[in-house]
Amino acid sequence: MIRVRIPHHLRILARVGSEVKVEVGGPITLRSVLDALEGNFPMLRGTIRDHVTLQRRPYLRIFASGLDLSHESPDDPLPDRVVSGEEPLIVLGAIAGG
Repeated sequence: MIRVRIPHHLRILARVGSEVKVEVGGPITLRSVLDALEGNFPMLRGTIRDHVTLQRRPYLRIFASGLDLSHESPDDPLPDRVVSGEEPLIVLGAIAGG
């Protein structure tokens, strides 16, 4: 099971707590985790990734084991501590302003 921590506005939409667990088959990559997350919580489709391109939404960042994975390939393997369930994959809403 992969632990995923999601931001407050997505928790409200999905009606879940701050962290969810998803079962991922095959290689554990950002793409496979987000596919599983959207499969378990269809109301999140299009909120983290664009419906068509599957690119990360601009104001969301993704972290694992202290690393910013936002601009990494979604097909790279996730860190071992996330794969083992020791640490969550974190989806964080970015803040912008001037």
